Amino acid sequence: MQRRTLPLMAGSAALALVAAWTVTPIPVKAQDGQNEFQTSPNAQNTPTPAADTAPVQLDTVTISAQMEQERNSISPTTGSSAYIIQSQDIQDLPLGTATPLNQVMLQAPGVVQDSFGQLHVRGDHANLQYRIDGVIIPESITGFGQTLDSSIIGTTRLLTGALPAQYGLRTAGIIDITTLTGKELGYGGSIGMTIGSFNTFESTVTLYGQSGRWSYFVTGNYLGNEIGIENPTPAESAIHDQSWQRRGFGELSYAFTDSNQIRFMSGATDNQYQVPNNPGQTPAYSLSGVSNYPSANLDENQHEITYFNVLTLQGKAEQTNYQLSIGQRYSEVDFNPDPIGDLIYNGVASTVGRSNRTEMAQLDMSTRIEHNQTLSYGLYTDRQSVVQNNSSLTFPTDSDGNQTSDVPITIVDNNNLSESTLSGYVQDRWNVTDRLTINGGLRYDLINGYLNDNQLSPRLGMVYALTDSLSFHSGYARYFLPPSTELISATDIAAFQGTTNALPSNVNTQVKAQRTNYYDAGFQWEANDALTLGLDAYLSRSTNLLDEGQFGTALIFSDFNYAEGRNDGIEFTANYKSGPLHAYFNGAYGNAQGKDVASGQYNFSSAELAYIANNWIALDHEQKYTSSGGASWRFPEGTTVGADYLFGTGLRAGFANTVNLPSYYQINFSAMHSFGSFDVRASVINVLDQIYVLRDGTGIGVGAPQYGPRRGVYLGFTEHF
Repeated sequence: MQRRTLPLMAGSAALALVAAWTVTPIPVKAQDGQNEFQTSPNAQNTPTPAADTAPVQLDTVTISAQMEQERNSISPTTGSSAYIIQSQDIQDLPLGTATPLNQVMLQAPGVVQDSFGQLHVRGDHANLQYRIDGVIIPESITGFGQTLDSSIIGTTRLLTGALPAQYGLRTAGIIDITTLTGKELGYGGSIGMTIGSFNTFESTVTLYGQSGRWSYFVTGNYLGNEIGIENPTPAESAIHDQSWQRRGFGELSYAFTDSNQIRFMSGATDNQYQVPNNPGQTPAYSLSGVSNYPSANLDENQHEITYFNVLTLQGKAEQTNYQLSIGQRYSEVDFNPDPIGDLIYNGVASTVGRSNRTEMAQLDMSTRIEHNQTLSYGLYTDRQSVVQNNSSLTFPTDSDGNQTSDVPITIVDNNNLSESTLSGYVQDRWNVTDRLTINGGLRYDLINGYLNDNQLSPRLGMVYALTDSLSFHSGYARYFLPPSTELISATDIAAFQGTTNALPSNVNTQVKAQRTNYYDAGFQWEANDALTLGLDAYLSRSTNLLDEGQFGTALIFSDFNYAEGRNDGIEFTANYKSGPLHAYFNGAYGNAQGKDVASGQYNFSSAELAYIANNWIALDHEQKYTSSGGASWRFPEGTTVGADYLFGTGLRAGFANTVNLPSYYQINFSAMHSFGSFDVRASVINVLDQIYVLRDGTGIGVGAPQYGPRRGVYLGFTEHF
């Protein structure tokens, strides 16, 4: 495995979490015609493939590297920002590969944490696209759990900024994961266990291998704890917050030539959560036969299922690299209320079920047409079928909204939605000189179904090496962002009028696709062999800005639009690596605002609608200042100690998001020692036991309060074989 930085790709110092190797940067030629810095691990960290027993010996590491290079040629990043995290970096985080993927990504600049495991990149709500080995993984329905496990990651790139034409539909960030494979690792595996605070027990089994032209990688994970969802109170332990999370992933590949292979990958997630209770609440409604039902006794639960299967043909034919994939993803979320508690405290008890089945096909190709010019082009299509089931118990009311009966009535509001997407792009990457690279392209997106819309989007990016150590980049992108089909709310507003679940208004303009003009520019400076500095600035202006909110009692989000949106910010990053010491620092400022609610108006009070119609307001997920950083020291006898932190000035709250929540910070610590093939890890999360609030239960589209994690102590054990 190798860890890379991209000094000429978008003002980043290449995320360097907690490095495990003593490395020296070696300048090499990048596939974008830029100077890329590649690092070489110590010999003892380099995996040695097992011997090939087939009649023809294959250098599997060389083949894998060649195919990875061909895949990179298909996916240029000129003008965008790339933050790279290797598997060893994840190993050196406080919880190692037990770290959830969203917590891994929080160590990148400009990434803001939110409740329910959500991430916000550069002021966007969600709007993230996940790719595995370059293949788009269709979206799952918003939930609490992480669909992908960190233990599968060989390398992950977070791409932001003015993206090339290849990337679309979800553009705040592209999380592109290159998986571990048996080709690089040889034969072997590991068994791991983590135990600790909040009755945490996690076990992971990983197996990998290769034989001749075949290779495989399989991992399975089980996690049980009592912090499945953020605590709605500042108490050390939440009430009714157990979770049971199961994840699995496997990949099988066959290299039928040295530059062509077929791969099949499959993943599955099955998570169950108790929804934590907020004790001491006062009942708002009366229910026949119920005189006392403390809010601490509520029993709400959510079940989430996701699975995907993808078959990929990837390789090279003469001067053309190609990757063709077909796949399917199914995602389901079921929320089961507490019929008694939800009725007397909320006036409605909704049993909610949503599912989304998606079939997709993706083709990406690149052809070198001159020694300094490469043409990339491709197509993507999918079809989504969404089922929304909602059966609600609620009370009748009079014209003033007063409860008129303590006997609930049942309202059923079921919907079926379908939508298809067709996207195509072409782009030309031109190394004008040894110092200047330009990448221009066009992208076209078409959606049909519940919505019918399209857009032709130009893209232009450039990188210029001012000196051998200092580079400048800039880019422009026109973006087209359709709403997530599975989050479109087709609620029958009239059905709930005259009930305790009546919506604030009866206006519901159809949700629309967002259109954005995005500008990005920055510098990166290799100050010396140890220190890299980066500065990046961005600005965007949008019409029909998309946002998401939790407007019902079920913990499922719904899309809505602001008529106008504006978003700008600046990011600074520094990375230092010398001998056994590795340290990094990220700082970001962001300003994300919207004006005039343009869809889903029924979720807003008339006072908020009037205010937002005439005023720019902060989006609920805006955090002005965000920072992350860490340091580690590797001792020669096999011990590594490290610490990292998160800091934020707080998300938004209150009427029309006019309140700023308090600032917070969290410090984590870890120490690990290897006894040959056996690793022992001790970790402390939130060492100082800081009590901080992520959400206070107010603000647009915000449900119950959520607090950050309290101090937790964990022990991890891993046996490699």
